[in-house]
Amino acid sequence: MIHLTKFSILILLLINTILYAQKLSSFEVTGNYDFDDAQYLQWSGLRLGQPYFNGIVDSVKSRIAQNLLKQGYYHFTFNNSKIEFSNDSTSFNLLLNINENSPVIVKNIFFETPDSILNDNLKKRFSYLINQILNKVELEILIEQTLTDFENSGYPFAKIIISSIDVYRDTTNDENYADIYLKMDSGNENKIDKVEILGNTSTKDYVILRELRINPGEAYSQLRIEEFPKRLNRLRFFEPVAVPQYYLNSKDEGILQVEVKEKNTNSFDGIIGYIPPGKNEDAGYVTGLVNISLRNLFGTGRAAAIRWNKYNRDSQELDLKYLEPWFLSFPVNINLNLYQKIQDTTYVQRRIEASLEYLATEDISASLIFATESVIPTERAIPVFTVFNSSYLSTGLNLKIDTRDDPYSATEGILFINSYIFSRKTIDGPPQYITQSVIKKVDLQRIAVSFYTYYQIFNKQIIAIGVNGRELRGPTFENSDLYRLGGTNSLRGYREEQFLGSRIFWSNFEYRFLFAKRTFGFLFFDTGYYLRPAEINNNVPKVEEFLYGYGLGLNLETGIGVLGVSYALGKGNTFSDGKIHFGIINEF
Repeated sequence: MIHLTKFSILILLLINTILYAQKLSSFEVTGNYDFDDAQYLQWSGLRLGQPYFNGIVDSVKSRIAQNLLKQGYYHFTFNNSKIEFSNDSTSFNLLLNINENSPVIVKNIFFETPDSILNDNLKKRFSYLINQILNKVELEILIEQTLTDFENSGYPFAKIIISSIDVYRDTTNDENYADIYLKMDSGNENKIDKVEILGNTSTKDYVILRELRINPGEAYSQLRIEEFPKRLNRLRFFEPVAVPQYYLNSKDEGILQVEVKEKNTNSFDGIIGYIPPGKNEDAGYVTGLVNISLRNLFGTGRAAAIRWNKYNRDSQELDLKYLEPWFLSFPVNINLNLYQKIQDTTYVQRRIEASLEYLATEDISASLIFATESVIPTERAIPVFTVFNSSYLSTGLNLKIDTRDDPYSATEGILFINSYIFSRKTIDGPPQYITQSVIKKVDLQRIAVSFYTYYQIFNKQIIAIGVNGRELRGPTFENSDLYRLGGTNSLRGYREEQFLGSRIFWSNFEYRFLFAKRTFGFLFFDTGYYLRPAEINNNVPKVEEFLYGYGLGLNLETGIGVLGVSYALGKGNTFSDGKIHFGIINEF
């Protein structure tokens, strides 16, 4: 009982102290000249309303003294600083009297170096400090910048030592001066003589080396080395790559050690179903999706992909792709694509495309595109016009800038793609529908722009913004010419390729929270727009609409690739109308 009583008394005393502690009502500084009261209050670490504590004056003096020294004021003094309590003892004022005195000015900077040329270069670099107030932070920043420049110029082991700072007073003009003595040792110039690759069990060494673009014997550069993980991550062959290590071996050779951990580069994403026949149908049909991606064939960096998608009984897509990287060891990629689409009972569309992609730098590439295409209307027992029998010959250009640190889960960088394709369309039939008003030779222009940017606002919290636009220009269009909007890769909350237009636009805004490097949850808001102009001759009215979609999702890194799933609501949807978008994210 006695212990309980003592404990209760202590609690009451603690509560009484908290409730009735004196609060700081004002912070006054006298004698200050170069810094105002607000600056001193910030340095003190106090705030108005701050409770009183024992030793508050000494604590304030210590904090202010540290900041004055950083600013180059070495001869300040405190005089008669005190605390004044109010009559009712509920508040207090802190009165600080200070004499800042004149700051210390940098008079001379002396360098001890083994090289006179290096000495002259350092004098030029540090010369702007002369006749300036001695600021510790500025001096340290300049030293750090100098060492960084040496590190990026082949001298990773360079060091600068502050031998001494001689502070004195010149009685002639009554000023405080300082002479700074620095010792610089640049060390020997280091080169990358060899690259040691660890962890690659299937990927060939030369695939990694060509991506790094290292020339044997090139000078060490920390800035370039820190860029290497981004380049290797873009291959999408490895787990997130760490910054390579550098060391000197027993022969004094510079060794760059690159360590990777391979991930599964092959993915299979698919589902097959069977729809039984209806009442008036003789047989059922197979439907489904098969998406196979092989990104690193035989460890050479070659890639192939197959995508088959059957929507219903009469519609399906087949898409075959192949990539030959660094053709004949030149920085040129060859991309081949074969695409076929059967659209209901309307037409069959076939496209063969080849592109030569020149890898100008690690981040910039440009492509020449060549393609041929044909659209064949489906024959019917009762002739009905659907589309013209036509063929296309296309050429184009593509520019790509990619500075993302990781293609699956970027935290910084941009992706910009801009393409222009010119197509000459020739209409060959059906002859019964070719009238004098039909233009047999049609020139079409396709312009496409995509821009994505990524910004880390807080730790593990990313803002991702994407803007995309497509425009088709020409005198007349058919359904097979138009762009398609809607679905997982454009406007979520709607069916795949739900809308057709000669001009489409969509934007994606995502707030992501990273659970792991390539696993994150996200909230998103998409907008979309499509326009199909009126065609009076074909009795096609103008169609134009602005749409939006929103929802949440999860990207999860698995053994077969990055799995993406999202739940989205479109314009005017209720919860039960939401769409679930699901699939393996594995770029070709």
